[in-house]
Amino acid sequence: MLTSPSSVPRLVVAAPSSGSGKTTVATGLMAALTARGLAVSPHKVGPDYIDPGYHSLATGRTGRNLDSYLCGPDLVGPLFAHGARGCDIAVVEGVMGLFDGAAGEGELASTAHVAKLLRAPVVLVVDASSQSRSVAALVHGFASWDPEVRIGGVILNKVASDRHEELLREALESAGVPVLGVLRRVAQVDTPSRHLGLVPVAERRASAVDAVAAMAEQVARGCDLEALVALARGAGALSGAAWDAAEALVFSPPPPLPVPSPGAAPPDPRSRPERPRPQTPDGLRGSHDVVVAVAGGPAFTFSYAEHAELLSAAGSEVVVFDPLRDERLPEGTTGLVVGGGFPEVYAAELSSNEALRKEVSALAKSGAPVAAECAGLLYLCRELDGQPMCGVLDATARMSERLTLGYRDAVAVSDSVLAAAGTRMRGHEFHRTVVEPGSGSAPAWGVLAPRRVEGFVERGVHASYLHTHWASEPGVARRFVERCRTS
Repeated sequence: MLTSPSSVPRLVVAAPSSGSGKTTVATGLMAALTARGLAVSPHKVGPDYIDPGYHSLATGRTGRNLDSYLCGPDLVGPLFAHGARGCDIAVVEGVMGLFDGAAGEGELASTAHVAKLLRAPVVLVVDASSQSRSVAALVHGFASWDPEVRIGGVILNKVASDRHEELLREALESAGVPVLGVLRRVAQVDTPSRHLGLVPVAERRASAVDAVAAMAEQVARGCDLEALVALARGAGALSGAAWDAAEALVFSPPPPLPVPSPGAAPPDPRSRPERPRPQTPDGLRGSHDVVVAVAGGPAFTFSYAEHAELLSAAGSEVVVFDPLRDERLPEGTTGLVVGGGFPEVYAAELSSNEALRKEVSALAKSGAPVAAECAGLLYLCRELDGQPMCGVLDATARMSERLTLGYRDAVAVSDSVLAAAGTRMRGHEFHRTVVEPGSGSAPAWGVLAPRRVEGFVERGVHASYLHTHWASEPGVARRFVERCRTS
């Protein structure tokens, strides 16, 4: 029976560290519960775009991110409730280790933080491959570290044998945390990785379907599904309404702050002015006189679902196209969004689609709004690893040995189709590429730590390495659509 999104049963799948098997367990659990006829709402803690693709494959529903750094703690509950509408149960996959969050920010953006915001019990996935009795000390430590985090059970992963399982269970009897599952080593549930993590579903759909099916079979065979559902039903009710794109757009954007000069103390990006409650979203539901083309396909798989929902609520028709296959932009395109992904893997194919590259270049030169993040930035460059790209920006891009990774506090340096100068946003960088130069004469963002400017604002183009979550500043989508109407 369907429940209201504020009271939907839910649990968080966490681990002591990365590589313990969270994705296998969370995805397998989602698929196993879906196979039993439950409507499962899939969620991922943090900014990761790839795992939600596997979650979607497991549940048939949109995988959604819950990031208390990018969106702020106050939005975690509403965004969760938005995604959980019409569902019987929700499974939330954690990020890194249970208590690992944004560097220097305490618990902010950690799995534990999100679990507390959701009032959800935690299932701890432990890689038991190299331990026996020590597992009890590990679990006891995690269970007692923060009394506000309720660890409701343990799933033991990579267990070698019946005897190994027996030793682990004996040890855990003293920890007071029930064992809700035991998974053996099974090679077919492994998923291939490369320079930025798992290979996205869009690039290996047939094999990904098989992998998810194997995960579901392993979890169904090795875990007590009834006990896991019962644990999820013990989650506390959430207060407040579910997030709604149209209502969010009613909020006026915060007044811009002065851009800090070099050497000046940066403003605190977490301080936000008080905003009035919305009266009605009706004025934002116009006819679709704007067509926003959104890049998709295997090369551009990174996108938060709320972006398209905000663009649609602002009055645009959102049309997804594949730059690897489509030789033309969607008919009537008035604005273009090119998000993240792996253009470096598909540089030759993207380059060979010369007809589309010319259309993108012409659209940008016409002054139409173009928003590009990370992979989109590379696509707009003159070339990527020696392969011609769209040539919108007088810059070149190349692969690098160095991984750039981390949350960023940023201030808009230049007025653009996304934001007025002085607008503050939080973002995330995740790439192994370098763009030279790193910014244009009108940079997109001033990053506060480490202090630098980056990105490009030219005509209607806003291109940057920074991934942002528009639910934190819905005015971004409204401004973009308004510019589409007037450009």
